[in-house]
Amino acid sequence: MSEKHQSAALILELYNLRREEKLRAARDWFASFLPATAEEVLEAWRGEHSPKYRMVTSYWDMAATLVNHGGIDADMFNEAGAEHVFVFVKLEPFLPEIRKTVGVPSYLSNLEKLITSSPAASARLVDFRARVEKMKEAKAAKT
Repeated sequence: MSEKHQSAALILELYNLRREEKLRAARDWFASFLPATAEEVLEAWRGEHSPKYRMVTSYWDMAATLVNHGGIDADMFNEAGAEHVFVFVKLEPFLPEIRKTVGVPSYLSNLEKLITSSPAASARLVDFRARVEKMKEAKAAKT
């Protein structure tokens, strides 16, 4: 089997794992999670939503690790989906404070490395940051 075929098979397996009931519920919760502060992120990490928060973030950091170490082709992975970018963009502004507070300087570093090392990272991040801001504005308008 070629490396491209192996990457495709692993990407499909990651997709299948996302369909697991508990992970799907966690992803549904995270989709509406729009933190405005590091404290809100830490509350999600430590509070009642902790299992969901940790499931989503550790899943995407694990997947990024596979890509970063060559187990999955990075271009294929990044073109096959974007949920990992949304996860990162939602947490990115708070990562330095979170890392310092919890004493884990490498927290989500695999996800960060994957996303920021892409040649198209700058443009993609601008786009996704704008999308998250629109989501926050829409949420604020409803309240």
